[in-house]
Amino acid sequence: MFVCLYVCTYIWAMYETSENIAGKSKGAGSKRRVSSQPLLPQQIKTGEFTDSEYNMYPCHSLGAGKIFGGYASLVQWMLQHPVVIIDGYGGIFWKEVKQCLQAEFTLKGTKVHWIDVSACMKTEEAINEMVVPFMGTPESVWGTRFNGKLADFFNMNEMAALQADKNANCTIIYGTGAALVSLNAPVVYLDVPKNEIQYRMRAGSITNLGSKKVSRSAEMYKRFYFIDWVVLNEHKQNLLNKIAVMADGQWEGSLNWMFADVLKTALSSISRQVFRVRPWFEAGAWGGQWMKEKIKELNKDEVNYAWSFELIVPENGLVFESDGNLLEVSFDCLMFQENNNVLGKHAGLFGYEFPIRFDFLDTWAGGNLSIQCHPTLKYIRENFGETITQDETYYILDCREGAQVYLGFQEGIDPVGFRQTLENSKANKLVVPIEEYVQSHTASKHDLFLIPNGTVHSAGINNLVLEISATPYIFTFKMYDWLRLDLNGEPRAINIEHAFNNLNFERKGARVTEELISKQQVIEKGNDWALVHCPTHAAHFYDVHRLEFETRITVQTNNTCHILMLVEGSAVTVEAGDGVVETFSYAETFVMPAAAKSYTLINKGAGVAKVVKAFCKENITELK
Repeated sequence: MFVCLYVCTYIWAMYETSENIAGKSKGAGSKRRVSSQPLLPQQIKTGEFTDSEYNMYPCHSLGAGKIFGGYASLVQWMLQHPVVIIDGYGGIFWKEVKQCLQAEFTLKGTKVHWIDVSACMKTEEAINEMVVPFMGTPESVWGTRFNGKLADFFNMNEMAALQADKNANCTIIYGTGAALVSLNAPVVYLDVPKNEIQYRMRAGSITNLGSKKVSRSAEMYKRFYFIDWVVLNEHKQNLLNKIAVMADGQWEGSLNWMFADVLKTALSSISRQVFRVRPWFEAGAWGGQWMKEKIKELNKDEVNYAWSFELIVPENGLVFESDGNLLEVSFDCLMFQENNNVLGKHAGLFGYEFPIRFDFLDTWAGGNLSIQCHPTLKYIRENFGETITQDETYYILDCREGAQVYLGFQEGIDPVGFRQTLENSKANKLVVPIEEYVQSHTASKHDLFLIPNGTVHSAGINNLVLEISATPYIFTFKMYDWLRLDLNGEPRAINIEHAFNNLNFERKGARVTEELISKQQVIEKGNDWALVHCPTHAAHFYDVHRLEFETRITVQTNNTCHILMLVEGSAVTVEAGDGVVETFSYAETFVMPAAAKSYTLINKGAGVAKVVKAFCKENITELK
């Protein structure tokens, strides 16, 4: 089934790379995409990319005849309908889509009437006035989640007046939001991965919803995150049961597509069996070399890799395969349709939000992360419109001797004096003797450091951290960043005010070692296996186990979703309850939905295999 194929710290650090990677785009075919990372292949050959190492592009095979390639085949289907609506996510190259379709229609001698719904959008001035209250201040990293809908961007009276041309063989109503029209017609939906949206954004080849101009990358991302993606996700959710065709629009000059009933069947299937999402990777000011060395297909020309989006599902996709054709849809499609199967007993609490994320923080031969903290639940809800907050843990997947994790305050911390020192450093570019204020702990493989919201922390140099966290991922308040410049030579954003609105100064002294470093213990044991509990903090809604086994171990989901990673060993085979068998390599993240009920892990390497498992706690009924 799976085939091996060839921000807020995140926002600013991810987009500090925009200029310095210009001209290094791979697989783009033009300057409309700025990234050192290759595109997902549109087609693969049988047996291609079958290494047993880390798979950059895992996919779910659907069997023959399920995914079709190219505009010509789509046009052949469209010709059966006098009116077709083509909607899609923000970031689609609509002009190119029209040109490619028109070329195929012309070859067939078909007269087409085109209606671009962007003409029905409100003026840029009116849209800006509507969204500005949610954008924060221009210098701020964060905005607030938009509370409107996609229809608010349009003059709906004009949309309602759109009519088919009876003199044309086919009328095509196209553009983001096209399905808001009142005409009864089949809907083709074009999706595009969020990482590709950002690569296009960096190249200046796309703009925000309702905007005609390109802004600097951080401002565009902020508007995508807090406004565009909010309304577009809701619109997609409302459309899923109405679309006739789902298409992947990430390739220039071509696309792959499938019928909606095939997608629904595929989503239903993977909601009951093990799966992986497509990971992606980013450089950063403190980034290291571990991922570049260990992950074969990563571009070795990149300066470093700071993050992997292993399972940060607001920006990950699921890839499907049929007859060698690949098609990616956003992960939220799975949640919109199958959240009950995926989350089981916790679906009522989290709804369509997937609650846990896995990502790598790579400081191997890199630099220290900033000294930082994350917002309390009350603060993130009141100031940014999120529903859950950024409670984290650091699992040390690998480290060099002497590597450190900064966590908690020294016993004698003086908050006023600490703030004065930080403000003076920011204003005068002065070094802060950080260990006078913040504790430093030696890191060892398989340690788990607990970082509930409000806790001061940082990962030191020479770590490869598996960050196991609640899903929010852009709400990092940096207090000190070692006087470091970003990859473009510019100062990085410091957020002392936000940090001091959230810091918990009671997490200090001996209490840090007692409460914030997980005390791991074996809680079950068999002949050649052990279940190790790595307890999280009382404030965390999720818990962590480590499965250690020489041959095999069987696990019950207990109607809870499990997120897993092989953290020691070469590979494991997973046998799910419905007979599905998959193999995963070291450092790969995979998900076992609650509906799978049970699964068996089989060690494919020598020695003891170790698999980390994160899951929501049994007794959580509300978020606190």
